[in-house]
Amino acid sequence: MLRASAAAPLVVTLLWSTDVLAYRPFDSTDADVAAYHEAEIELGPVGFLQLNHEQFLVAPAVIANVGIASGWELVLEGRNRIKLGPSSSEARAQISDAAFSAKGVLRPGVLQDDTGPSIATEIGALFPATGDDSGLGASAALIISERAAIGTAHLNGGLLFTRSHEAGAFGGLILEGPISWPVRPVAEALVEHEFAHETLYSGLIGAIWPARDHLALDAAYRLGVDEGVDFFEVRAGLTWSFEL
Repeated sequence: MLRASAAAPLVVTLLWSTDVLAYRPFDSTDADVAAYHEAEIELGPVGFLQLNHEQFLVAPAVIANVGIASGWELVLEGRNRIKLGPSSSEARAQISDAAFSAKGVLRPGVLQDDTGPSIATEIGALFPATGDDSGLGASAALIISERAAIGTAHLNGGLLFTRSHEAGAFGGLILEGPISWPVRPVAEALVEHEFAHETLYSGLIGAIWPARDHLALDAAYRLGVDEGVDFFEVRAGLTWSFEL
């Protein structure tokens, strides 16, 4: 979730591990959408990524959600990776994994102030990126969210057709502390597999602070392994929603 001059700050992107469309500070998402005529901006001004022995700034990371109908939103998201250290033949700034999607609530539940689990779907187009990922791809996901007194869980699962035109699948689980806590701890486990490659595994721990109505701050630490390469990432940002 495209005029180049207007959309460029939103289209620049790095989602190093996965093509799942996200909910800050996670790589997976929840079974909720922006309200009709409401926009939600998820912004990570500066993050840090270490990939094997290479280091990068992630600046910025942006997800824009716009409610287009009751229970439906459009999502445009992206991150930009800036390589630190000595330059090489590669461009220092790299764009990767830009995506645009439609997300809809299939079953209103606890996230919509109803009872029972919330169920949603998200179908996205994966735009060409810098480097080897220069093709078009697609993703489709099913998301189930449930909330109890001890916390909230979001289960994601879906299929991929990558920019290199290979099939794959992914699954993610987000766990959040009680919604009543002023700062709630969060965690995520993620698995992604392209059928012709090794499986990616990653985990995240962090916290979300609802600072005021329509504004939440987050911070998280993520680490994992992809194609035998270790990586870790530090993320921090905010989520701001407002009426259009």
